[in-house]
Amino acid sequence: MNSPSPPPPLSTTTHIPTPSRCYVDFCLVPVGTSTPSVALEVAAVQRLLLASGLKCTMHSAGTTVEGSWDEVMRVVGQAHAVVHAMGVVRVQTSMRVGTRTDKEQTAEQKVQRVEEILAQQQQQQQQDDRPT
Repeated sequence: MNSPSPPPPLSTTTHIPTPSRCYVDFCLVPVGTSTPSVALEVAAVQRLLLASGLKCTMHSAGTTVEGSWDEVMRVVGQAHAVVHAMGVVRVQTSMRVGTRTDKEQTAEQKVQRVEEILAQQQQQQQQDDRPT
């Protein structure tokens, strides 16, 4: 097993490249709207994401976006700008960012892998439960 490389000295951190690809799961929350519903703002963000050409998957608690680091971070910033342009003065976003360097793997592939494991385990359990 390779031991990790030491971190670079702080004076050189501006020269550290960002990972080439990432996926971000983010939840954008307009703060201080006149109504408890934020569906209009979410719809505006979804239109932006679809127009970006990036792979995105909306779910009940946010959206997962995949692409190059710079493109993904840019579109999250643009999502803030879109909601501000709708008259919302405060926007809060929570993000989880994933990267890996050993291989390319989409969020969909990650989910498929877990589903495969669950199916295999269920099949094994059914075989184990059969009377002998």
